[in-house]
Amino acid sequence: MSAGPRVVPIRDESIRLGQFLKLADLVDAGSDAKPLLAEGLVSVNGEVETRRGRQLTKGDVVTVRHPDLGDSATQVG
Repeated sequence: MSAGPRVVPIRDESIRLGQFLKLADLVDAGSDAKPLLAEGLVSVNGEVETRRGRQLTKGDVVTVRHPDLGDSATQVG
């Protein structure tokens, strides 16, 4: 039974994808997001996303495919 994605709270109504990846500890630095996005390894609500500036709102689910670690799903909370 899956517990669902980990929820990461945000302060405002929305957050940019690049900022969220860092906040959720899915990347070490904001600059690390660019290659993941360029390779199509990040999806938002099940659709591949390539824009670091994509606005996320509460309830959005971000999934990062790690070649060595598998998928990591995180929900904006």
